[in-house]
Amino acid sequence: MNHLKNQSLADKVAQSKQLMAITDPDLLILFEDWLEELEAEVLALLKNHGPIGGKELADKLSLSIRGATFLISKLEKSQKAQ
Repeated sequence: MNHLKNQSLADKVAQSKQLMAITDPDLLILFEDWLEELEAEVLALLKNHGPIGGKELADKLSLSIRGATFLISKLEKSQKAQ
């Protein structure tokens, strides 16, 4: 099972590198700006409402649950959401 996870991760990294090679740099900058704005919104919600789950965050920001969970995890890993 772990081999499948590693293969999947390797596939995603390869796909990411392929996308980076064909993506307009200006588009990447816009995406990064958008992601930073979303992170700021999440941090503001956490500050005002305390811990929040993926579903609730998804509902509040009109995101998919997967996207909301990703943002929470990303902020926790970077220790911004403590």
